Amino acid sequence: MARALYIHWPFCLKKCPYCDFNSHVRDGVDVALWRESLLADLRHEAALTAHEPLESVFFGGGTPSLMPPALVEALLGEAERLWGFAPGIEITLEANPSSVEASKFADLARAGVNRVSLGLQALDDEALRFLGRLHTVEESLKALATAQAHFSRVTFDLIYARPGHTPEAWERELARALAFGTGHLSLYQLTIEPGTRFATMVRQGQFTPLDDDCAADLFALTREHTAAAGLPAYEVSNHARPGEESRHNLAYWRYHDYVGIGPGAHGRRSATATVRHRKPENWLEAIAAHGHGLAEHRPLGPAEQASEALLMGLRLAEGIDLAALAARFGMAPADLVDAPAVAALTRQGLLAQTGPRLAVTPAGMPVLDALLGEVVAAGLLAA
Repeated sequence: MARALYIHWPFCLKKCPYCDFNSHVRDGVDVALWRESLLADLRHEAALTAHEPLESVFFGGGTPSLMPPALVEALLGEAERLWGFAPGIEITLEANPSSVEASKFADLARAGVNRVSLGLQALDDEALRFLGRLHTVEESLKALATAQAHFSRVTFDLIYARPGHTPEAWERELARALAFGTGHLSLYQLTIEPGTRFATMVRQGQFTPLDDDCAADLFALTREHTAAAGLPAYEVSNHARPGEESRHNLAYWRYHDYVGIGPGAHGRRSATATVRHRKPENWLEAIAAHGHGLAEHRPLGPAEQASEALLMGLRLAEGIDLAALAARFGMAPADLVDAPAVAALTRQGLLAQTGPRLAVTPAGMPVLDALLGEVVAAGLLAA
């Protein structure tokens, strides 16, 4: 059953050079057309899912804070009518910290948003220029103060391991970030994604990424300082006070069903993978022709679902319960993981196993991707 809803707003004022998300720059947006199209996509999914109350709604992008608050309110009203809202529902909207977007925060809160995720990305103006951001640190801090005044829960993103980023500089930046008192932080290492402008710049020799050993040192420093501040890592890049974790993202990482609407949105619906058309214009055409924006919906077999659940669940500090996962997909626990690899990695201190629960240790998290390739049973990876 779907307990989480993701709504994608694909538009940005500018494409950031590190970004490989489904974001687009357009001269204008027909808000009335987008309102009716998003509502149609929403209703299509509601007709195919159990009407259990939603526990979370997440507006992602792109830049959802560019959406008119009235549109946010309309989508939330329809979602509540279609599924109902669980008590204490988490409703998150991603926002850029510009003064124009921060001016909407009061209206967004009245529309029902109760958690905002701010894309600060850095607390240094030179770094912001390198990252292609349109805001300054001064704007960021004003937007953060405005967000904290209007929303009960606030989180923000920072990107570290930038070229030349030293432990001393990151320690100062991180200490400043922690001093703002938010209950959640998303702290990401800069990665050079294929197809981005940064990938082109690196290929052309315009800058050199931070080497892996230095990035690993910053990763360890990040975990040490956030834990000391009472915001331990509960996922590879996410840190929170107990109880302040992102419920929406936990739905992904714990492999629950979720609905995804809007251009490029993915979903998991009763052992079916759904993907919407990525390009906004193609998505609109599909809505007009079929009443939904689906580009693909395909059944997932037990082995593929188990593989996805393992790959997602091992990102979490809590790890996974192998017995529960095996029972869920009608398999034996021994079919999920490579037992000799698990034993070897446990001896090395990279994994920990307590009864049926398997988790990646703090020492293993910096090399998580490599571990996953060894831990997940070969038969599942081939599914």
